[in-house]
Amino acid sequence: MQRRTLISALASASAALTLPVHSQTSTKVVFGYTAVGDFAPVFVAKEEGFFSKRGLDMELKFIPLNSTIPAALESDSLQIGGPTPSVYLQSVDGGLDHVVLAGGGVLSKTYTELGLAARAGSGIRSAQDCIGKKIGVPGLGAFLHVSFRQWLKVNRVDYKKVTFVEASFPQHADLIRGGSLDAVVTGGPFMQRIIDSGTGYVAAYYTTFLPEGQPTIVHAARREWAQKNPTAAKAFREGVVEGAAWVKTPANNARLREHIGKYIKLPPAVLATMQISPPGPVITPEQLRWWVGLMKDQEMLRTDIKVAELIWK
Repeated sequence: MQRRTLISALASASAALTLPVHSQTSTKVVFGYTAVGDFAPVFVAKEEGFFSKRGLDMELKFIPLNSTIPAALESDSLQIGGPTPSVYLQSVDGGLDHVVLAGGGVLSKTYTELGLAARAGSGIRSAQDCIGKKIGVPGLGAFLHVSFRQWLKVNRVDYKKVTFVEASFPQHADLIRGGSLDAVVTGGPFMQRIIDSGTGYVAAYYTTFLPEGQPTIVHAARREWAQKNPTAAKAFREGVVEGAAWVKTPANNARLREHIGKYIKLPPAVLATMQISPPGPVITPEQLRWWVGLMKDQEMLRTDIKVAELIWK
């Protein structure tokens, strides 16, 4: 009897050991993203199993406006999300205790799918032409809004003389076509749709004045969540790093575009030609300091942000 009990116990233990690790230790994480290719490493990590093999049950949730992500993190409707650096830093400046786990895309002078797309017949050709105009941005205080205001400032235009309207990327072409906006600060396939339809034209690839390698997206979480779930936070970071390496492998190009199309709902013809931002999965204090300097120049921050404390270790 004792021998049978021992054999039965050993068999049960052996069966347990053969179960997939993630089925025993899986942590559910809801991740918030917006409709841009800067999230490619996350899409890849989800689709290629880089998260699941590390015990993460990732649910990717589309968020129309980037500026709403910090509030969703704070309410725990998202556990991790991808705000732009400026949106993230403003939330920290406002008192939210959020930390950076990883990064998304980064700036590159070779990337020419970010810029100011003006409505046909608007007459906008320069920074000066933007005065008095109504311009759409995919998130007030987000990356494209802040960087565009800096471009205006560099060109000696008071950005307070421009009316900015918050509008998600998928709305841009329709809002220009309908005359609600004179121009949009947009990117990726949404810019191409505006051009191809004849609705508008590129007035300026203004982001080329920005330095290489600065992050356009940071992946953030509540500090409390990261402290309570250190294994999951580490697994997410490692999954994004592996996803970024996969993105940079030329042989994966076709499948990469399929993964992006699944999450930002683009037709095959657009996916085939869209540029993809270089990935930057590791965020440094120096990168955040650059953003802090840019935002202070626009009087967007009230506190002295200690960036070294914002990157989760």
